[in-house]
Amino acid sequence: MRIIAGSMRGLALASVGKGDEGAHLRPTADRVRESIFNVLIGGAYGDPIRGKVVLDLFAGTGALGFEALSRGAAQVTFVDDGIRARALIRSNIDLTRMQGATKLFRRDATKLGDRHGPPADLVFLDPPYGMGLGEKAIAAALQGDWLAPGAIVIWEENRRPEVPEGLKLRDQRKYGDTVVTFLERAE
Repeated sequence: MRIIAGSMRGLALASVGKGDEGAHLRPTADRVRESIFNVLIGGAYGDPIRGKVVLDLFAGTGALGFEALSRGAAQVTFVDDGIRARALIRSNIDLTRMQGATKLFRRDATKLGDRHGPPADLVFLDPPYGMGLGEKAIAAALQGDWLAPGAIVIWEENRRPEVPEGLKLRDQRKYGDTVVTFLERAE
């Protein structure tokens, strides 16, 4: 697993290999990650990354957040309650030397609580498939005021999710068994 583009292009991140089923770690495939960023950068989103605040929920290895940092994001907050995931994220923070631009929260993404710091302009949401945790995490993020007006949410799931109230559907793509949904918070 490598950073695809930007200032850290080609850097190999700490990886779980094919995944850790017990810990629900399922790294986003490089081609899916590349497609997500191609849609973001090539779409009608303006510049949704450079200088922005990013929230990576169910962060796993943090690959999506580190890709955003490589492409100019100002700050990434990683949220994961798994011991193995947090160890991988800490390793990747060290590898990328991004200690000053990252925060790592040991927290259940479905129980975020109130936001501390600036709201996120870009949110990556990659919950364990088929457990309904994405809906709960989005509800918690909205309730805790974690999303800035106009924030873009990229949600990976194995099905087409229901669009939560307060968000609107911008795009949806299917890559194998992964459905990537692009949502936007109303201004």
